[in-house]
Amino acid sequence: MVYTVTFNPSIDYIVSVDDFKLGLTNRASSELLLPGGKGLNVSMVLGNLGIGNTALGFAAGFTGEEIIRRIEQMGVQADFIRIENGISRINLKLKTTDGTEINGVGPQIDPDAVGKLTKKLEALKDGDTLVLAGSIPASMPGDIYSRIMEHLAGRKLNIVVDATRDLLVNVLGYHPFLIKPNHHELGEIFDVELRKRSEVVLYAKELQKMGAKNVLVSMAGEGAVLIAEDGNVYEAAAPKGTLVNGVGAGDSMVAGFICGWLERREYRYAFEMGVSAGSASAFSERLATKEEIIRLYRREFGRL
Repeated sequence: MVYTVTFNPSIDYIVSVDDFKLGLTNRASSELLLPGGKGLNVSMVLGNLGIGNTALGFAAGFTGEEIIRRIEQMGVQADFIRIENGISRINLKLKTTDGTEINGVGPQIDPDAVGKLTKKLEALKDGDTLVLAGSIPASMPGDIYSRIMEHLAGRKLNIVVDATRDLLVNVLGYHPFLIKPNHHELGEIFDVELRKRSEVVLYAKELQKMGAKNVLVSMAGEGAVLIAEDGNVYEAAAPKGTLVNGVGAGDSMVAGFICGWLERREYRYAFEMGVSAGSASAFSERLATKEEIIRLYRREFGRL
Protein backbone atom coordinates (compact mmCIF):
# COMPACT_ATOMS: atom_id res chain seq x y z
CA MET A 1 0.00 0.00 0.00
CA VAL A 2 1.08 3.57 -0.70
CA TYR A 3 0.47 6.28 1.89
CA THR A 4 0.93 10.01 1.36
CA VAL A 5 1.16 12.71 4.02
CA THR A 6 0.07 16.29 3.40
CA PHE A 7 0.56 18.43 6.51
CA ASN A 8 -1.06 21.56 5.09
CA PRO A 9 -3.59 20.63 2.37
CA SER A 10 -5.60 23.28 0.60
CA ILE A 11 -8.42 24.18 -1.66
CA ASP A 12 -6.76 25.73 -4.70
CA TYR A 13 -8.87 28.48 -6.25
CA ILE A 14 -7.50 28.88 -9.77
CA VAL A 15 -8.71 32.04 -11.48
CA SER A 16 -8.10 33.39 -14.97
CA VAL A 17 -8.48 37.14 -15.44
CA ASP A 18 -8.21 38.83 -18.80
CA ASP A 19 -6.30 42.10 -18.72
CA PHE A 20 -5.75 42.10 -14.94
CA LYS A 21 -5.49 45.61 -13.43
CA LEU A 22 -4.02 46.12 -9.98
CA GLY A 23 -6.17 48.20 -7.62
CA LEU A 24 -9.36 47.83 -9.66
CA THR A 25 -12.25 45.38 -9.66
CA ASN A 26 -11.46 42.50 -12.00
CA ARG A 27 -13.81 39.80 -13.23
CA ALA A 28 -12.76 36.21 -13.70
CA SER A 29 -13.00 34.72 -17.17
CA SER A 30 -12.75 31.20 -15.72
CA GLU A 31 -12.37 29.62 -12.31
CA LEU A 32 -11.61 26.20 -10.92
CA LEU A 33 -11.61 24.67 -7.44
CA LEU A 34 -9.27 21.74 -6.78
CA PRO A 35 -7.89 20.00 -3.71
CA GLY A 36 -4.22 20.91 -3.36
CA GLY A 37 -1.04 20.01 -1.54
CA LYS A 38 1.93 17.99 -2.78
CA GLY A 39 1.01 14.74 -1.05
CA LEU A 40 -2.58 14.98 -2.26
CA ASN A 41 -1.39 15.58 -5.82
CA VAL A 42 0.69 12.41 -5.61
CA SER A 43 -2.34 10.51 -4.27
CA MET A 44 -4.63 11.77 -7.02
CA VAL A 45 -2.25 10.89 -9.86
CA LEU A 46 -1.57 7.48 -8.32
CA GLY A 47 -5.33 6.97 -8.23
CA ASN A 48 -5.58 7.99 -11.88
CA LEU A 49 -2.94 5.35 -12.66
CA GLY A 50 -4.86 2.68 -10.79
CA ILE A 51 -2.55 2.51 -7.77
CA GLY A 52 -4.55 2.24 -4.55
CA ASN A 53 -3.36 4.59 -1.83
CA THR A 54 -4.35 6.33 1.36
CA ALA A 55 -3.96 10.08 1.92
CA LEU A 56 -3.03 11.10 5.46
CA GLY A 57 -2.82 14.60 6.88
CA PHE A 58 -4.74 17.25 8.77
CA ALA A 59 -8.07 18.86 7.88
CA ALA A 60 -9.93 21.71 9.59
CA GLY A 61 -13.25 23.48 9.15
CA PHE A 62 -15.48 23.58 6.08
CA THR A 63 -12.52 23.72 3.71
CA GLY A 64 -11.06 20.60 5.29
CA GLU A 65 -14.33 18.74 4.79
CA GLU A 66 -14.45 19.90 1.18
CA ILE A 67 -10.90 18.68 0.57
CA ILE A 68 -11.83 15.25 1.93
CA ARG A 69 -15.06 15.15 -0.07
CA ARG A 70 -13.31 16.01 -3.31
CA ILE A 71 -10.43 13.55 -3.02
CA GLU A 72 -12.76 10.73 -2.02
CA GLN A 73 -14.88 11.62 -5.05
CA MET A 74 -11.72 11.02 -7.09
CA GLY A 75 -11.33 7.55 -5.60
CA VAL A 76 -8.59 8.34 -3.08
CA GLN A 77 -9.01 6.89 0.39
CA ALA A 78 -8.72 9.70 2.97
CA ASP A 79 -7.67 9.14 6.58
CA PHE A 80 -7.27 12.69 7.85
CA ILE A 81 -7.00 13.92 11.41
CA ARG A 82 -9.62 16.59 12.09
CA ILE A 83 -8.38 19.81 13.69
CA GLU A 84 -11.07 21.51 15.81
CA ASN A 85 -9.98 25.11 15.35
CA GLY A 86 -9.31 27.11 12.19
CA ILE A 87 -9.78 26.08 8.59
CA SER A 88 -7.66 24.31 6.03
CA ARG A 89 -6.09 26.90 3.80
CA ILE A 90 -7.37 28.36 0.56
CA ASN A 91 -4.69 29.10 -2.04
CA LEU A 92 -5.45 31.65 -4.73
CA LYS A 93 -3.64 30.96 -7.99
CA LEU A 94 -4.10 33.83 -10.41
CA LYS A 95 -3.42 32.84 -13.99
CA THR A 96 -2.44 35.34 -16.70
CA THR A 97 -0.22 37.35 -14.30
CA ASP A 98 3.00 35.33 -14.43
CA GLY A 99 1.77 32.66 -12.03
CA THR A 100 0.97 34.96 -9.11
CA GLU A 101 -0.19 33.00 -6.06
CA ILE A 102 -1.42 33.84 -2.57
CA ASN A 103 -1.21 30.83 -0.26
CA GLY A 104 -3.23 30.64 2.93
CA VAL A 105 -1.85 29.90 6.39
CA GLY A 106 -3.84 26.88 7.52
CA PRO A 107 -4.81 25.75 11.05
CA GLN A 108 -2.59 25.39 14.11
CA ILE A 109 -1.38 21.79 14.47
CA ASP A 110 -0.86 20.94 18.14
CA PRO A 111 1.38 18.16 19.54
CA ASP A 112 -1.65 15.94 20.22
CA ALA A 113 -2.58 15.97 16.53
CA VAL A 114 1.02 15.18 15.55
CA GLY A 115 0.91 12.25 17.95
CA LYS A 116 -2.24 10.93 16.28
CA LEU A 117 -0.51 11.04 12.91
CA THR A 118 2.51 9.22 14.30
CA LYS A 119 0.22 6.50 15.63
CA LYS A 120 -1.36 6.06 12.20
CA LEU A 121 2.08 5.72 10.63
CA GLU A 122 2.97 2.96 13.08
CA ALA A 123 0.39 0.77 11.31
CA LEU A 124 2.42 0.72 8.08
CA LYS A 125 3.70 -2.71 7.10
CA ASP A 126 6.92 -3.92 5.53
CA GLY A 127 6.91 -3.21 1.81
CA ASP A 128 4.61 -0.19 2.09
CA THR A 129 5.53 3.12 0.46
CA LEU A 130 5.28 6.40 2.39
CA VAL A 131 5.39 9.77 0.65
CA LEU A 132 6.29 12.85 2.71
CA ALA A 133 5.82 15.92 0.55
CA GLY A 134 5.51 19.65 0.82
CA SER A 135 6.00 22.42 3.33
CA ILE A 136 5.47 22.28 7.09
CA PRO A 137 3.01 24.60 8.87
CA ALA A 138 4.71 27.09 11.19
CA SER A 139 2.95 25.48 14.18
CA MET A 140 4.75 22.17 13.62
CA PRO A 141 8.37 21.30 14.44
CA GLY A 142 10.65 22.08 11.51
CA ASP A 143 12.34 18.68 11.77
CA ILE A 144 9.10 16.68 11.60
CA TYR A 145 10.20 14.75 8.50
CA SER A 146 13.38 13.50 10.13
CA ARG A 147 11.46 12.76 13.36
CA ILE A 148 9.03 10.58 11.43
CA MET A 149 11.84 8.75 9.65
CA GLU A 150 13.69 8.21 12.91
CA HIS A 151 10.51 6.84 14.47
CA LEU A 152 10.07 4.42 11.56
CA ALA A 153 13.74 3.43 11.36
CA GLY A 154 14.19 -0.32 11.09
CA ARG A 155 10.96 -0.82 9.14
CA LYS A 156 11.24 -2.14 5.59
CA LEU A 157 9.45 0.84 4.07
CA ASN A 158 10.08 2.74 0.85
CA ILE A 159 10.03 6.36 2.01
CA VAL A 160 9.82 9.11 -0.61
CA VAL A 161 10.61 12.71 0.35
CA ASP A 162 9.79 15.73 -1.80
CA ALA A 163 10.85 18.79 0.18
CA THR A 164 13.32 21.66 0.11
CA ARG A 165 16.59 22.64 1.78
CA ASP A 166 16.92 21.53 5.45
CA LEU A 167 13.71 19.48 5.35
CA LEU A 168 15.33 17.38 2.65
CA VAL A 169 18.94 17.37 3.81
CA ASN A 170 18.01 16.35 7.35
CA VAL A 171 16.39 13.08 6.21
CA LEU A 172 19.30 11.83 4.12
CA GLY A 173 20.90 10.01 7.03
CA TYR A 174 17.79 7.82 7.25
CA HIS A 175 18.33 6.63 3.66
CA PRO A 176 15.05 7.52 1.95
CA PHE A 177 14.17 5.34 -1.02
CA LEU A 178 13.64 8.39 -3.25
CA ILE A 179 14.07 12.14 -3.03
CA LYS A 180 12.89 14.54 -5.74
CA PRO A 181 14.31 18.04 -5.70
CA ASN A 182 14.06 20.20 -8.79
CA HIS A 183 17.28 21.66 -10.19
CA HIS A 184 16.71 25.01 -8.45
CA GLU A 185 16.24 23.30 -5.08
CA LEU A 186 19.28 21.11 -5.70
CA GLY A 187 21.32 24.21 -6.51
CA GLU A 188 20.14 25.96 -3.33
CA ILE A 189 21.44 23.09 -1.19
CA PHE A 190 24.95 23.50 -2.59
CA ASP A 191 24.74 27.26 -3.27
CA VAL A 192 25.29 26.86 -7.01
CA GLU A 193 23.25 27.58 -10.15
CA LEU A 194 22.48 24.47 -12.18
CA ARG A 195 21.32 24.68 -15.79
CA LYS A 196 22.53 21.56 -17.58
CA ARG A 197 21.74 17.92 -16.93
CA SER A 198 25.48 17.15 -16.67
CA GLU A 199 25.76 19.67 -13.83
CA VAL A 200 22.74 18.21 -12.08
CA VAL A 201 24.21 14.69 -12.25
CA LEU A 202 27.30 15.81 -10.32
CA TYR A 203 25.37 17.32 -7.42
CA ALA A 204 22.63 14.69 -7.35
CA LYS A 205 25.37 12.10 -6.82
CA GLU A 206 26.47 14.10 -3.77
CA LEU A 207 22.98 13.73 -2.26
CA GLN A 208 23.19 10.01 -2.95
CA LYS A 209 26.52 9.88 -1.11
CA MET A 210 24.81 11.64 1.79
CA GLY A 211 22.30 8.80 2.09
CA ALA A 212 19.50 8.92 -0.49
CA LYS A 213 19.06 5.66 -2.39
CA ASN A 214 17.59 7.26 -5.52
CA VAL A 215 17.74 10.93 -6.53
CA LEU A 216 15.23 12.12 -9.11
CA VAL A 217 15.71 15.70 -10.30
CA SER A 218 13.12 17.53 -12.39
CA MET A 219 14.41 20.33 -14.62
CA ALA A 220 11.27 21.77 -16.25
CA GLY A 221 12.12 22.47 -19.89
CA GLU A 222 15.53 20.80 -19.58
CA GLY A 223 14.09 17.38 -18.76
CA ALA A 224 15.01 15.17 -15.82
CA VAL A 225 17.79 13.06 -14.30
CA LEU A 226 17.71 9.94 -12.11
CA ILE A 227 20.71 8.79 -10.09
CA ALA A 228 19.58 5.25 -9.33
CA GLU A 229 20.49 2.93 -6.48
CA ASP A 230 21.77 0.36 -8.99
CA GLY A 231 24.56 2.73 -10.06
CA ASN A 232 23.00 3.82 -13.35
CA VAL A 233 22.30 7.39 -14.41
CA TYR A 234 19.18 7.96 -16.48
CA GLU A 235 18.52 11.19 -18.38
CA ALA A 236 15.65 12.41 -20.53
CA ALA A 237 15.01 15.57 -22.47
CA ALA A 238 11.75 17.37 -21.77
CA PRO A 239 8.89 16.01 -23.90
CA LYS A 240 7.56 18.50 -26.45
CA GLY A 241 4.26 20.12 -25.61
CA THR A 242 2.50 23.31 -24.58
CA LEU A 243 2.76 24.22 -20.91
CA VAL A 244 -0.79 24.68 -19.65
CA ASN A 245 -0.41 24.33 -15.88
CA GLY A 246 2.86 23.68 -14.05
CA VAL A 247 1.15 23.17 -10.68
CA GLY A 248 1.48 19.54 -9.63
CA ALA A 249 3.87 18.51 -12.41
CA GLY A 250 6.65 17.57 -9.98
CA ASP A 251 4.18 15.69 -7.78
CA SER A 252 2.93 13.86 -10.84
CA MET A 253 6.51 12.85 -11.62
CA VAL A 254 6.79 11.31 -8.14
CA ALA A 255 3.51 9.44 -8.65
CA GLY A 256 4.58 8.18 -12.07
CA PHE A 257 7.91 6.95 -10.68
CA ILE A 258 6.19 5.11 -7.81
CA CYS A 259 3.70 3.54 -10.21
CA GLY A 260 6.45 2.40 -12.55
CA TRP A 261 8.53 0.98 -9.71
CA LEU A 262 5.61 -0.93 -8.20
CA GLU A 263 4.66 -2.34 -11.59
CA ARG A 264 8.08 -3.63 -12.72
CA ARG A 265 10.80 -2.87 -10.14
CA GLU A 266 12.85 -1.40 -13.02
CA TYR A 267 14.49 1.98 -12.55
CA ARG A 268 14.48 2.91 -16.23
CA TYR A 269 10.76 2.20 -16.53
CA ALA A 270 10.02 4.03 -13.27
CA PHE A 271 12.02 7.03 -14.50
CA GLU A 272 10.26 7.08 -17.87
CA MET A 273 6.85 6.81 -16.19
CA GLY A 274 7.83 9.69 -13.92
CA VAL A 275 8.84 11.89 -16.84
CA SER A 276 5.66 10.98 -18.72
CA ALA A 277 3.36 11.69 -15.77
CA GLY A 278 5.04 14.99 -14.90
CA SER A 279 4.91 16.27 -18.47
CA ALA A 280 1.36 15.04 -19.07
CA SER A 281 0.16 17.05 -16.06
CA ALA A 282 2.09 20.12 -17.24
CA PHE A 283 0.32 19.86 -20.60
CA SER A 284 -3.13 19.51 -19.00
CA GLU A 285 -5.52 21.88 -17.23
CA ARG A 286 -5.68 19.38 -14.35
CA LEU A 287 -3.58 16.52 -13.07
CA ALA A 288 -3.00 14.01 -15.85
CA THR A 289 -5.21 11.02 -16.47
CA LYS A 290 -3.85 7.54 -17.12
CA GLU A 291 -4.73 7.85 -20.79
CA GLU A 292 -2.76 11.11 -21.13
CA ILE A 293 0.26 9.62 -19.36
CA ILE A 294 0.30 6.42 -21.42
CA ARG A 295 -0.17 8.35 -24.66
CA LEU A 296 2.81 10.57 -23.88
CA TYR A 297 4.90 7.59 -22.73
CA ARG A 298 4.35 5.79 -26.03
CA ARG A 299 5.16 8.92 -28.00
CA GLU A 300 8.38 9.63 -26.11
CA PHE A 301 9.71 6.18 -25.24
CA GLY A 302 7.95 3.97 -27.77
CA ARG A 303 7.16 1.01 -25.58
CA LEU A 304 5.33 -0.15 -22.47
